[in-house]
Amino acid sequence: MHTSENRVNGLFGIQYPIIQAGMIWCSGWRLASAVSNAGGLGLLGAGSMYPDVLREHIAKTRAATDKPFGVNVPLLYPQIETLMDIIMQEGVSIVFTSAGNPALWTPKLRDKGITVVHVVSSTRFAEKAVAAGCDAVVAEGFEAGGHNGREETTTLCLIPAVRAAVDVPVIAAGGIYDGTTMLAAMVLGAEGVQVGSRFAATLESSAHPAFKQKVVEAKEGDTLLTLKELTPVRLLRNKFFDEVMQAYAQQAGKEQLSALLGRARAKKGMFEGDLDEGELEIGQVASSLHSIVPAAAVIEHMVAGFREKCASVQAGRFSF
Repeated sequence: MHTSENRVNGLFGIQYPIIQAGMIWCSGWRLASAVSNAGGLGLLGAGSMYPDVLREHIAKTRAATDKPFGVNVPLLYPQIETLMDIIMQEGVSIVFTSAGNPALWTPKLRDKGITVVHVVSSTRFAEKAVAAGCDAVVAEGFEAGGHNGREETTTLCLIPAVRAAVDVPVIAAGGIYDGTTMLAAMVLGAEGVQVGSRFAATLESSAHPAFKQKVVEAKEGDTLLTLKELTPVRLLRNKFFDEVMQAYAQQAGKEQLSALLGRARAKKGMFEGDLDEGELEIGQVASSLHSIVPAAAVIEHMVAGFREKCASVQAGRFSF
């Protein structure tokens, strides 16, 4: 996994092709800088930041690491122009975009010399991202936490399909948390991985400790994709989730669901630690996470596990 051998490493100037997802309420400067310092690519999650907060986190990340880092920006953000202006003014060199049309901002960012990556949930969206000029795509499967694709295509199906459809580097996301899942994604055609849930439950994550603890206590089946009428989101079961299910049982429409969701539900749950009334976004791999650890330990464990599993394959352990 040296830079000369891997297009993702070369594109970002990093040691390992491991990208920390820019998750709302989890991805502040402490997490981004810790991941970058450990050899991956840290991302700030601008989706939960006011413009002045984003500027502050960019400055603090830059002070905490001399390694590459980037910013994730949901394109549906109401203050998108202000955020993009700050990113360009501050000289951020890597931007991951999501939840919107990449054609609106990719050319402008690339004109400033910024590397642009877009998160997609289908081959159709991947092709559009490449046509818009994106340098790479993140192909995110149904297993992922937070906002998700309506197609419900799993990572196992999505990665080889996107790999066959585009020539740019493909970064796999959804269900990846260790060396084994990383190797599986690479075998399917990815050249790097984006990891969210595992980094959400780290010491440096800006999420509330109560949320982190609930994540590592989650069991298989404790997350479900819901609210597809609004924006599909994978949530942990809690009181708010039960209220959403009750609303569906009563055949609630889009307006009723929107009123139930209200404002700042994710902040209430993930950042403020209200485990009853908050929106608790996390991936299916939560059931495989059992401890809150430093971000550097996640990178170290993934790389060691990846190399160990590669050695097992080369030794013929899986031959038949």
